[in-house]
Amino acid sequence: MADVKVGLYVYVEAKPGKEEEVADFLRKGLDLVQEEPDTVAWFAVRLSATAFAIFDAFPTDSARQTHLNGRLGKALMERASDLFSQPPSIERLDVLAHKLP
Repeated sequence: MADVKVGLYVYVEAKPGKEEEVADFLRKGLDLVQEEPDTVAWFAVRLSATAFAIFDAFPTDSARQTHLNGRLGKALMERASDLFSQPPSIERLDVLAHKLP
């Protein structure tokens, strides 16, 4: 099992009428991150009818940066003005403790 040291928390708010399109976009994002061996954990969640978040974890800063520059990160930024009421909030974080299978 890979050690996890850093992560990302990405918050997005769907534009009115785009809620299900955002949910589908995030579901399809799983296929893209499956191709990233250094993305140790990845979760897309719905916080409310219009609010969504992504949490992902990585063993190193360079793995996190590779993910940000990867296909999902690019797709997120390309679709931002169409899907989200404001630009995505992307927070870099340090993982203090974790439990993974």
